[in-house]
Amino acid sequence: MAARVGDEDVPGTSPLPPIPPLSPAASAPVTLDDVREAQKMLSGVARTTVMESSRTLSALAGTPVHLKCENLQRTGSFKVRGAYVRIAGLTEAERAAGVVAASAGNHAQGVALAASLLGVRSTVFMPEGAPLPKVAATREYGAEVRLHGEVVDETLRAAKDWAERTGAVFIHPFDHPDIIAGQGTVGLEILEQCPEVRTIVVGIGGGGLAAGIAVAVKALRPDVRIVGVQAAGAAAYPPSLRAGHPVSIPAPATMADGIKVGRPGDVPFRIIGDLVDEVRTVSEDELSSALLLCLERAKLVVEPAGASPVAALLAAPGSFEGPVVAVLSGGNVDPLLMQRVLRHGMAAAGRYLSLRLRLTDRPGALAALLEVLSAVDANVLDISHVRTDPRLGLTEAEVELHLETMGPEHCAEVGAALREAGYLVMP
Repeated sequence: MAARVGDEDVPGTSPLPPIPPLSPAASAPVTLDDVREAQKMLSGVARTTVMESSRTLSALAGTPVHLKCENLQRTGSFKVRGAYVRIAGLTEAERAAGVVAASAGNHAQGVALAASLLGVRSTVFMPEGAPLPKVAATREYGAEVRLHGEVVDETLRAAKDWAERTGAVFIHPFDHPDIIAGQGTVGLEILEQCPEVRTIVVGIGGGGLAAGIAVAVKALRPDVRIVGVQAAGAAAYPPSLRAGHPVSIPAPATMADGIKVGRPGDVPFRIIGDLVDEVRTVSEDELSSALLLCLERAKLVVEPAGASPVAALLAAPGSFEGPVVAVLSGGNVDPLLMQRVLRHGMAAAGRYLSLRLRLTDRPGALAALLEVLSAVDANVLDISHVRTDPRLGLTEAEVELHLETMGPEHCAEVGAALREAGYLVMP
């Protein structure tokens, strides 16, 4: 079956014309046997991560929803599975030459740990602006880290140049059969832990994880529906699936750096086109809300890319046949990004309100304003004043407020109380 963009039952989406069947020569770049062999290879290396039920998402979706917690995997993401299988498959000569990779985070740590476990020297190129905790973790897992370039594309070129100069083997993050076979072990675990599953929802960047899960699951349970999720600002798969070949998109932009990939991998693309039932996109607001829900309700730290399946469930909860398994692919989120995303998520959920208003600049004016806010139980997080601005009158001051609220209805109540008290609330 060919992957579709959207679903005819979901408003605003449209079905995708079928992709021509794969030729026999290209039909099986990765097989179920490959994934099973990878599972044996990963025994004692990768954790069989837990699967947690989500009462909140189950109530929202009207069907059981389970979370496959790859954020609790070694190195904090699924990436170590594929990296280990890929490096373990190298010849002795290739291992002696070492390996090289390029990544801003998860793949870097996966390669570093896998190479260390196998006694292989690893060099990892990371962007100069990569979060310091991710750089430190990659070094601690045993890799030599080289910072190069401002964006991942520049870092990738540097890693490939290094491979050509030194003979080191370049370990691609998703575009290799061994990588896909390793990631496919997640699918085998899902079927073991939730044999009644009807839908699996998984984030897609380059496509290695979704392709691997699809190979394993469709071979054993062709009735299970597999839904891929991309960030709307970095969605290369919808145009690629329409075209029937990988298409590059310019300047992908999303907070979900784990799935911010401008072009699908050649190997996973054909698998996803043939085996994944549908690809959906989610907004930045939906990603933020999903990350906040995982933290508050599931007590799980998940990065934006890892929260993308939850974002898809929040966006259209009634459109998934259950039981549903959402794959939380990673939990490596920079604390500074987490702070921004949580605030963004609270705003998207109507629980964080920013507003400006004018008041008379006289003693007691601020205290009177705070009394109004206290009466409606609005929690003031931050407040600032502007008194010298050409827009303001001689006796006026402008106040900017950041408030924590209890939801959209409470936001409306706060605004109404301020206007009733005579304050001019600015847009």
